[in-house]
Amino acid sequence: MNLLILGGTVFVGRHLVEAALARGHTVTLFNRGQRNPDLFQGDEYAAVEQLRGDRDGALNALEGKRWDAVIDTCGYVPRIVQISAELLADQVAQYVFISTISVYADFSKAGIDENSPLGQLADPTVEEITGETYGPLKVLCEEAAEAALPGRVLTIRPGLIVGPHDPTDRFTYWPVRIAQGGEILTPGNPEQQVQFIDVRDLAVWTIHMVEIGQNGIYNATGPATPLPMQRFLDTTRTATNADGHFTWVSEAFLQENEVTPFVEMPLWVPPENAGIEQVNCQKAIDAGLTFRPLGETVRATLTWHNERPSDYTLRAGITREREMALLAKWHGNDQ
Repeated sequence: MNLLILGGTVFVGRHLVEAALARGHTVTLFNRGQRNPDLFQGDEYAAVEQLRGDRDGALNALEGKRWDAVIDTCGYVPRIVQISAELLADQVAQYVFISTISVYADFSKAGIDENSPLGQLADPTVEEITGETYGPLKVLCEEAAEAALPGRVLTIRPGLIVGPHDPTDRFTYWPVRIAQGGEILTPGNPEQQVQFIDVRDLAVWTIHMVEIGQNGIYNATGPATPLPMQRFLDTTRTATNADGHFTWVSEAFLQENEVTPFVEMPLWVPPENAGIEQVNCQKAIDAGLTFRPLGETVRATLTWHNERPSDYTLRAGITREREMALLAKWHGNDQ
């Protein structure tokens, strides 16, 4: 197949390229050439064509060409998605939109599926992306793609995407911190379920869905069975050959000390939002989505992280200094 990827050089996009090439497809990338422009160079990437432009008004490089499918990895503003979708409507058979489970309106209950209520914006013309607007904007992006290519859109709603080249570090924090050993502050309820998907599993499954021409909406996160936080941490400790020990602190303590959920303490969310970690992905699993062992994801992520510059600072997770202060306070030794 001949595939077009909007983006293609950052995290999800780069793994989609690798997955497509491994399946013998040809790939065209369309982006501004500002992030990782030297990726996919050399004879081994002869099947990759790179086009330069800007989704916001500079799409000339896409005109007059045809592809079997386009995968949109970087659509955040509905107006811009509308522009690309309308342009490509007569040039592709299928439009794949990478959305997010953040589209849902209510995360207070477990079992959210593809038919659950979606978030809405009071002002649909807003284009500023914030924690509050991100999900509802993605809803409007999905609608823009479907309006341009009715019945020809595959909408994928991933949860937290993890693994090598993750720029957010929201999963990476845990393998890195646990590998360092010592006393490790761990959040809330050990039985709280956590969900995420290895970017490589997401990429392989996405390409499979393109190959069979499957359209519709799919939640895509994992694993296939519930994963309590305790088992996640224990598995990560085993996979990193670490000897640290976990100190569980209460959710009330975290909230009293203004520890930011999912940012300072990755994977932890307050009970009122626990549904974001208990999304129903059975539809995608029935459609062939599979998940590699957690230990493999942990080791691959840590190996990649260790190749970064030695002075690199993680973008997520609490600092060691704040962690030590919180642990001392928890133990009552902060005098």
